[in-house]
Amino acid sequence: MSTSAGPASAPTAAPLSLVEAASTSAAWPFEEARKLVARVERTGQTQVLFETGYGPSGLPHIGTFGEVARTTMVRRAFETLTHGRIKTRLIAFSDDMDGLRKVPDNVPNKEMLTQHLGKPLTQVPDPFNKFESFAHHNNAMLRDFLDRFGFDYEFASSTDYYSSGRFDAALLHMLARFEAVQRIMLPSLREERASTYSPFLPIHPRTGVVMQVPLESSDSQAGTITWRDPGTQELFVTPVTGGRCKLQWKPDWAMRWYALDVDYEMAGKDLIDSVKLSANIVRALGGVPPEGFNYELFLDEKGQKISKSKGNGLTIEEWLTYASPESLSLFMFQKPREAKRLHFDVIPREVDEYLQFLAGYQKQDWKQRLGNPVWHIHEGAPPEPETLQDATGAAPATAVSFAMLLNLAAVANSEDPAVLWGFLRRYAPSASRETHPRLDKLVGYAVAYFRDFVRPAKTYRLPDEDERAALEKLDAMLAALPQGASGEDVQTALYDVARPIPRYQDMKSKGATPERPGVSNDWFNMLYQVLLGENRGPRFGSFVALYGVPETRALIAKALSGALVAEHAAFLEGRAA
Repeated sequence: MSTSAGPASAPTAAPLSLVEAASTSAAWPFEEARKLVARVERTGQTQVLFETGYGPSGLPHIGTFGEVARTTMVRRAFETLTHGRIKTRLIAFSDDMDGLRKVPDNVPNKEMLTQHLGKPLTQVPDPFNKFESFAHHNNAMLRDFLDRFGFDYEFASSTDYYSSGRFDAALLHMLARFEAVQRIMLPSLREERASTYSPFLPIHPRTGVVMQVPLESSDSQAGTITWRDPGTQELFVTPVTGGRCKLQWKPDWAMRWYALDVDYEMAGKDLIDSVKLSANIVRALGGVPPEGFNYELFLDEKGQKISKSKGNGLTIEEWLTYASPESLSLFMFQKPREAKRLHFDVIPREVDEYLQFLAGYQKQDWKQRLGNPVWHIHEGAPPEPETLQDATGAAPATAVSFAMLLNLAAVANSEDPAVLWGFLRRYAPSASRETHPRLDKLVGYAVAYFRDFVRPAKTYRLPDEDERAALEKLDAMLAALPQGASGEDVQTALYDVARPIPRYQDMKSKGATPERPGVSNDWFNMLYQVLLGENRGPRFGSFVALYGVPETRALIAKALSGALVAEHAAFLEGRAA
């Protein structure tokens, strides 16, 4: 028994279990998943259906991927909260029965496509001459990139569902509720359009065009609509079933939710009003609209909305040329309710942030892990980070950043992955492409990004007199380092070189004293600008350890002689020729 008179220490709280942490996690996928848990508790249902929609009027873009990725994150969060006891499915639904409204900017054979405007996309020839229709081509691309990312989904075609009769019962039900649907839709339309609006669009039996025409009448008992060809004035009676008619897109969205019992679908912020209208139509049909949330849109480098038909912004292929799929998933996970610019400049940051999140995951408890993007990116099973151990084995194992690899490529002026691996193996002799396959891919991404973006944009400058003197002192410091000095040793020496130079002193830094001033960022900014041609860069001591002390001294000599500036000027001149 303790005889201490002091207060007893409070018992340490037991770490939260995975499900306990999930039940209170502030990560947005768990916030969304809890809405579905409440829905299941209300209904007693034993299955939950997630849906994403895709309009194949243009080539799939990153926004399409983002919707599937984010929906999958909510799906996995829901499965965690429910211990996997509720079956889940994800349908990737292609609205390929829509009429081709305009010819996309980013496809060949535009003149051919103009001859098929208005026809369902599955009836429009493929401008790439690879598939039976334009929709089949774009659907194949959609499925290809979803498969490449390993998504668990079921593909669904609007044309197949309409023509096979799967939607017939829902279409007849909507025809019986025709006036209720009109009461919801008409107030949302301009007066001119409202006067001719019909939720049902017949497919012309002769031209195959999706007709935007007013109805003469509708017959819910017969399951038909009557309409007149505006060109010939011929009267047609068309069944709403069997793929001979389709719905305007907002009633179509609602009918799909109703017919398939969709429980969850997210949409872009530009569709907030459309979601409300479609939800009201579902209620008018006697159904329950799905849960979901509205995400912000992706913008290109000019701040314009990314469009499939314009082809602005990045494609999936472009991102994957320069960075890993995981970095793209991170971009989708972060702040989905904020508009984000999606262009090449964001790639290096996303790659390195992913690596940082992955490095921190193993040290976290469940509450922290569930807020860590890598848990969601890897569906609860993130891999161990790949690290390098230096030749001495004395320094802690470290991960190599994308920024570090870009700078190694930059100082070597090399577009050869083998050159970068030469630096890595010299630092960590036991590392190889076989032992570090993800690092090997990172090297390849870095070389491609350096080739296409970094090297052309580099701006070297000559040092002024004060900077020349500082670089000469840095060179002398490097010469005096013992062989095999670690990155931390180099970093300490870097500070020691700059500390006595008034230009680089920072008396406001933490722990700074007159006897031992702090070192300002101006010192490192100068090193990046003069030696690397960049405004920012990696931790410089770690860079020197990887690149090599003799090689860094040679780099300083080239900077002092003006050779770096001259060589880059020659490169730019040759590129422009």
